[in-house]
Amino acid sequence: MKRLIQRELEQLNDPGPIKVMRSVSGGDINEAYYIRTNLNEYFIKINTHVPSNFFKVEALGLERIEQTYTINVPKVYHYNEPYEEETGILVMEWIEENRQAHSAEMLGQNLANMHKHPAKQFGLDQPTFIGRLTQANSWSGSWVKYYKEDRLQPQIQLAIENSPLPHRRIDKLERLTDQLGQWITHHPKPSLLHGDLWGGNYMVGPKGVPYLIDPSILYGDHAFELAFTELFGGFPPTFYVAYQEVMPLPLEYEDIKPLYQLYYLLVHLNMFGENFGPPVDRILARYVGE
Repeated sequence: MKRLIQRELEQLNDPGPIKVMRSVSGGDINEAYYIRTNLNEYFIKINTHVPSNFFKVEALGLERIEQTYTINVPKVYHYNEPYEEETGILVMEWIEENRQAHSAEMLGQNLANMHKHPAKQFGLDQPTFIGRLTQANSWSGSWVKYYKEDRLQPQIQLAIENSPLPHRRIDKLERLTDQLGQWITHHPKPSLLHGDLWGGNYMVGPKGVPYLIDPSILYGDHAFELAFTELFGGFPPTFYVAYQEVMPLPLEYEDIKPLYQLYYLLVHLNMFGENFGPPVDRILARYVGE
């Protein structure tokens, strides 16, 4: 592994030697390392079991966010597109964490400003990934149509293929997706979204400045993003106050929040199994009955 990393750093005109190499938390998908040479510090992700465009998509997502000039992301130095059994690698700037009291408030303000960056339609021009799962994308003039066809239905189909779902759950999922427009009645504008924003996908760097990491970008309803931030414990209250001062949520937010969280629960059901089945069933019961 060290030899592979050294070879990639040489492409960045960093001849080494590697002075420090230590494993760091990189989530459930990748191996991750802190690397220090005489010239620089790096955060490096490595994976031998991902599609060739896996790290390219992540790098392009970070670039798209950076181009809004609203919120920080780590600088991407290099990525490769592995062929067959080759190892994929992504080399980024190392961010030394320094969380401060104002960091959550700043994150809320900056994220809201990022969400103000629009597109003409909902969706994206290329597939992305959430965890190890591929997400197809297309462009749509209707948020409800995009959310149904590019988000919910592919995860439902994957769940059916991966393991036999209870017939009652399948029936309810189909009824819910057919009736989405009954509940999602507001008319959002397409906002640039991180797409996978939970507590592990932002960090705080020097002077308490927040950084977004591991994006799965799309243009969608900004309430979709906020709903996921609340799913697994939520962010600090100051985050939500600061966000809404810049970009208020729709009046219907509390009514549609579980519908938006449903997508991420289906993703977790497909990645981690039936432990995520009961919360899916509770959402279905709320909208289509027991």
